[in-house]
Amino acid sequence: MNSRTRLLLGDETLQRLSSVRVILFGVGGVGSWCAEALVRSGICHLTIVDSDVVCASNINRQLPATTKTIGRPKVEVLRERLLDINPSADIQALCQVYDASTSASFRLDTYDYIIDAIDSLKDKAHLILTATSTRATFFSAMGAALKTDPSRITTAEFWKVRGCPLAAALRRRFRSEKTFPQKKFQCVFSEEVLKNRVEPAAGEERVNGSLVHITAICGFTLASLLIRHADSSDASM
Repeated sequence: MNSRTRLLLGDETLQRLSSVRVILFGVGGVGSWCAEALVRSGICHLTIVDSDVVCASNINRQLPATTKTIGRPKVEVLRERLLDINPSADIQALCQVYDASTSASFRLDTYDYIIDAIDSLKDKAHLILTATSTRATFFSAMGAALKTDPSRITTAEFWKVRGCPLAAALRRRFRSEKTFPQKKFQCVFSEEVLKNRVEPAAGEERVNGSLVHITAICGFTLASLLIRHADSSDASM
């Protein structure tokens, strides 16, 4: 199943991809596509973490979401799909929340790579601080809503991300609390910020619109950071 990957990356990198341990937080619009890309590219040891169940509003952009999976935990649906891709993969599905009270239970020091694709500002900030204090290589997705132009999706080191309200909010939080990431890390982001054209109906939750071609490309780009890092030619990235 990895013959095309092997042709491009070679045996050494493919072996490295198959042996590293990866944990991914958040399998929604960005994280679900990241997980698929990782497993299709040779990752064999992947833990996926998300406490949400599939709902109808997820169908426009999230990999696990179909009319048949509504109400099921996202990590369970995604695990089934990933095992259909590689039945011998070690896929651990944790239907749990990541926050300050649960952080220690994930034993982040046991992973080679930690990937952040969660939305909550408070929990994202905590994960960034915790993950960057481990030996693992850490990657993070910034905001993927309110965008339509995939050509503007790019990567940068966290402190060099510009034009992303989520990254700016995280930096303000770190400065106000005087707690900072312990090492540099790469982020996926876009400077594009649009406005919703439709206001929510009375009583509806106010959320930002998002599209699958943006969330998926953010997820694929997030996976590419790991794949290129694991590649022997980019091991110093």
